[in-house]
Amino acid sequence: MSDAEQPERGVFILGGEGSHRGFWGGQNKTRAWGTVLIIVVGMVFTPSVGWPAIAVAVAAVAVLIVLTSGTHNGSILERRRRQRRFRAARQTHADEYIPYDADRAALLTTALAQTRKSKDKADRDSRVAWARELAAMRANPDGCDGMGWLQSGRGVPGIAWHGPAGEEPYLSVAFSVSGQLRGMESPENVVLGAEAFGAFLASKAAPSSLLRVVQPVTRVLPADTALQEFWVLNNIDPQAPEWATASYEEVLLESSRGAMVQRHYVVGRWPLNSRFVQQARKYGPGRDGWRKLMASEIESFRRGLLDARNGWAEPLTARGTAAVIRHMQNPSRPLDLVRDVEPTNVGERSPGGEYSAHVVDGIDPETGQPVQWWHRTAAIRAEHLTVAQRRPLWLLDLLVGRELDVIRTVTFHIELVPAVEARHAARRDLVSDMATDLSETANGRIPLDEGSVRVAAAQRRRADLAEGSGHHGTNWVGYITITAESRDQLATASRELAELCANEVGIQKLEWLDSYQPAASGNTWPIGRGIRPHTPTFGARVMRALAGGGDKEAIA
Repeated sequence: MSDAEQPERGVFILGGEGSHRGFWGGQNKTRAWGTVLIIVVGMVFTPSVGWPAIAVAVAAVAVLIVLTSGTHNGSILERRRRQRRFRAARQTHADEYIPYDADRAALLTTALAQTRKSKDKADRDSRVAWARELAAMRANPDGCDGMGWLQSGRGVPGIAWHGPAGEEPYLSVAFSVSGQLRGMESPENVVLGAEAFGAFLASKAAPSSLLRVVQPVTRVLPADTALQEFWVLNNIDPQAPEWATASYEEVLLESSRGAMVQRHYVVGRWPLNSRFVQQARKYGPGRDGWRKLMASEIESFRRGLLDARNGWAEPLTARGTAAVIRHMQNPSRPLDLVRDVEPTNVGERSPGGEYSAHVVDGIDPETGQPVQWWHRTAAIRAEHLTVAQRRPLWLLDLLVGRELDVIRTVTFHIELVPAVEARHAARRDLVSDMATDLSETANGRIPLDEGSVRVAAAQRRRADLAEGSGHHGTNWVGYITITAESRDQLATASRELAELCANEVGIQKLEWLDSYQPAASGNTWPIGRGIRPHTPTFGARVMRALAGGGDKEAIA
């Protein structure tokens, strides 16, 4: 390759494809399977019914195409599915959330039992209210259902234990990091930081690694001048004229107006599979072995974050993680306020009832007054990115608050895929895409732009995963949650965010996770939740089974 053909260092191309092709290539699976079902039914009834069966089958296929055709608002089928889900949640009060209180739950249960046979109208109304409150009372909010703690002591890393319904259980640990860029940095340092983070991910993607998902989280908040004000209080000369003090206060006010600051976290996710259990047995019996193995994994993760050019990286305690989750629901709470937090109490009350928002009722710890916050979460998927060259700071406009001054959280879930599996999938996708592109150009037809984009994306991915490159594969998805103090402010912020993403960041479409926003909020919390693990090929599954957990007699 000549120098002119070599890609510029620090420039990458994202977008163009969002998933592996599978049996149906890149087609809509619902439409493909529905079409097969209609054809089979038509073939069964055609001998006995004749031409009417064929006509009905053709009409059914046409209706299916209309129902599953994707638009900027999703397909008709998707919209109906979201509406049914929201109606079901409202009917069962699953959209509401009240933190579980054992004493209150016992009192409500007793009251319902005692007034069960009463026909008094007041008792009937009370029973409805009590039953509704009892139905809304849960241990965890929807965003972290099934979450507990393997380790939650003071002064030790908090290890969250997750068992969400329908998913593989896993452990997660959140780290508070400084970030790679501090102050003014040269373009060279920006590129070095991106390469260092890529090397960190590659070091954890080997088949022998227990870590499978890395989740960087950036919390964007209004600037807090409390520390500067404290410094002034302790360092300014008591004999200084009043105008000097007022001048400094004015500087603080003007410099913080409209300014946003970032807090950075990185979360690791370890699946609780047979390999993890077998490795933990070498460290000790039962849960003690799990904790000792995780202590080793946590230290390795921390060293990797430091090698990735972070100035410092410290694992959060269970109380610290719970405090961050509580703050993300109720921003009136300081991010590091842990004095009144218990690891098992991570939820803020939510009245529910909103299709496009997660509404939280909380208390401002400073004033003791009730506050209400509105949250809305959107997904960022690869197929919705504009295919273009991107530098490491391509998300800067989304993070610095130049045109968007609302509180927000931006996160990406990165599942690490071993190079062997990723290389095989890339080769298979390239063959499928090239075959589809050739079939479209047959007989002189003009190919679709989507086909050529998918071929180019598959070719890039295959080249990146070439033997000896040191690269591994990833399966990723991004999320952003915006927060406002009212419904109108949230609506305005949603429009501004969509416009900013489309015009400045190159995200053509934000997929708003409406109808289940309370659960979607958890995708941006530091708990490693929100990604659907990639499905390995049959051959990869066989090789994993053959590999097992290693020799039991081995030291490690």
